[in-house]
Amino acid sequence: MIPITTLKDRKVALFGLGGSGLATARALVSGGAEVTAWDDNPDSVAKASAEGIRTEDLHHIDWGQQALFVLSPGVPLTHPKPHWTVDLARAAGVDIVGDVELFVRERRAHAPDCPFIAITGTNGKSTTTALIAHILKSSGYDTQLGGNIGTAVLTLDPPKAERYYVVECSSYQIDLAPTLNPSAGILLNLTPDHLDRHGTMQHYADVKERLVAGSAVAIVGIDDSHSALIADRVERAGVTVVRISRRNVVASGIYAEGTKLVQAAGGAMLPFADLDGIQTLRGSHNAQNAAAAVAACLAVGVSADDIRAGLASFPGLKHRMQPVGQRGRVVFVNDSKATNADAAAPALSSYDRIYWIAGGLPKSGGITTLAPYFPRIAKAYLIGEAAAEFAATLGEAVPYEISGTLERAVVHAAADAECDESGSSAVMLSPACASFDQYKNFEVRGDAFVSHVAALDGMTMLIGSATGEK
Repeated sequence: MIPITTLKDRKVALFGLGGSGLATARALVSGGAEVTAWDDNPDSVAKASAEGIRTEDLHHIDWGQQALFVLSPGVPLTHPKPHWTVDLARAAGVDIVGDVELFVRERRAHAPDCPFIAITGTNGKSTTTALIAHILKSSGYDTQLGGNIGTAVLTLDPPKAERYYVVECSSYQIDLAPTLNPSAGILLNLTPDHLDRHGTMQHYADVKERLVAGSAVAIVGIDDSHSALIADRVERAGVTVVRISRRNVVASGIYAEGTKLVQAAGGAMLPFADLDGIQTLRGSHNAQNAAAAVAACLAVGVSADDIRAGLASFPGLKHRMQPVGQRGRVVFVNDSKATNADAAAPALSSYDRIYWIAGGLPKSGGITTLAPYFPRIAKAYLIGEAAAEFAATLGEAVPYEISGTLERAVVHAAADAECDESGSSAVMLSPACASFDQYKNFEVRGDAFVSHVAALDGMTMLIGSATGEK
């Protein structure tokens, strides 16, 4: 835990007592703040009270006495309309922040020079965050990984010299971190997302820009127009900018040529690494993620050789294009996180011959947008409620069977792939659907896939079958 010592003996109001909110309340109390916390969920309030955290409806507190208001990132700050607590705080002139801002203040107070890498973007944040942390850890650095990736930032170890922080930041967290100042800040890309919470694409982009605008080194993907303009603006403001691209040559930065990463500097174009053969970094989207990770690690002093070794040994993220088993020339891939067609596209684009397990609870639009990848699919195995709809979309373009269950799909796909004499292939769970018709969530679905794969004869597991971890 990171005790919030910068608010010792000061009154702090807090709203939102979910996982990260409760962790924040604990960190504030541990640091000596006088916290008053609340939530719309009575069970969350009761849980906090049982831990000794003072709770009271924030309608009834004296806002004029509050030094700060800490808001959970899941609570609306601006759109569709500000939460009622936001209105009360603003009326009283109380600053509104989130847990990442509290972390930033503690770092500044106790270890301002400890390396801090912050990552944002519409797509690829979690993979890039995990990859950077893996490179640092495998290089022997004291590494703390948290933020939007699933570990509340204030549950990490306290800032100290030579401790490296790798923090994934959502747009909601950035909006609540006005003094965010990472050693290296990464903006991967921008496409329309979360507009219900940001109102317009421009406001969404403006929020994301804050992360790199406050960075010592800004690493920006320039393959979309919003991000390219941000890179130019931030550079004009005096920030050191490293541009990355997965499709274009850059004059200074890191770019991809197929599977190869090239470092451009001072007019020279130098080969840096080749991702060919790294199963967990297949596809052009992962080339961008890897380019960002390389740039960030170089910015905080990691050697080129250590970075290359970390890329080669990256185990991947669970449920995201995760190679879980191998039998002969067939690799088994868990992409259960692909809960819609757009999310399934990267995996389908990364393998040439696929035995595709798809289906579940269908999303609007189905799989029609995946038609460009149909030539890569040797056969589809359809499960869950979406099976009939997906069969109609595939039509005569792709051979398919309605397997019904995931277990049956795995068995049949494995048997067909084993008989395929055309070369290497992948049995891939990339459902393009929600899981809720048959499973509690995509994690449970992915774990079930791993278990079914592990039960096949002659399988070499690339991860532990019980947990899905490397």
